[in-house]
Amino acid sequence: MASSSPGRGVVVVNPVSGSADHVDTVVERAADAGFETRLTDAAGDARRIAREVAPAAEVVVAAGGDGTVNEVVNGIVEATATESTTLGIVPAGTGNNFATNVGIEGIEAAFDVLARDRRREIDLGLANDRAFVNSCVGGITAAASAATGSEEKASLGVLAYVRNTIEEVTSYDAPPLSVDLRDGSADDVDWQGDALFVFVGNARRFSGTRTAQADVEDGLFEVVVVGEEPPSSLVGDAALERLLGRDGDAIVRRRTPSVRIACEERSVEYSLDGEMLETDRLELDVAAASLSVIVGEGYAADPDGRRT
Repeated sequence: MASSSPGRGVVVVNPVSGSADHVDTVVERAADAGFETRLTDAAGDARRIAREVAPAAEVVVAAGGDGTVNEVVNGIVEATATESTTLGIVPAGTGNNFATNVGIEGIEAAFDVLARDRRREIDLGLANDRAFVNSCVGGITAAASAATGSEEKASLGVLAYVRNTIEEVTSYDAPPLSVDLRDGSADDVDWQGDALFVFVGNARRFSGTRTAQADVEDGLFEVVVVGEEPPSSLVGDAALERLLGRDGDAIVRRRTPSVRIACEERSVEYSLDGEMLETDRLELDVAAASLSVIVGEGYAADPDGRRT
């Protein structure tokens, strides 16, 4: 199921993303646009395919959800092709949060975006030896993500994550973390405590408007650390939004280019764009303006008006 002319590049298609009914449309539109298509068969295939094709491709397009985007980005990075290869996105997953944050809504619209070819150099997040573009999340939300299977995603969509987050609240054993947010400024923070949530946003912002796009061209992460709260205050998506929208002694917010997180007692699960990583020590750094991405009209290069 591939077009005969590679043209501008390759579309890496995850056939089981989202509702799994997008393959024919994506393959047809890709062929019309002059892209080769490659379908994945198993986890890790998108990363492998991207690594193989990136050195010769002008554009590598991830057709799937946030996890597929993450795999394709890591493949491009592993091929050392970030200076020559641009990332494209066709949102065909459950949440498609990163696609939304770069102004792309829907499969048909995505190919119009690819045709317009508006490119931006965005920041890339690095977590130990792995790249991410949207966010790195630890705590209850990461545990819920790990517990959400493909069948649940297919049948419930984003509600699957909400349901599993609620279920995790009552049983979650918050890890004792040391979170180092030191960058040499007056706002240096060395936080220690039992952490229910650790949110490190690159393109994603975690606040009362938690789906809002963050500034992904400023060379900084948006970090939110939430200490222990009564479980009853965390039940439901709306409650989580209220929690993230307020200030308090148990909540730390910072913009910083680097984060160091350690847990002396055990390994902790983190979700990198939906892909899981388990470690007792996590080093996160921003690689500023290091990934070329084709963005939609809804993308705001400076969403907060800070760089005028």
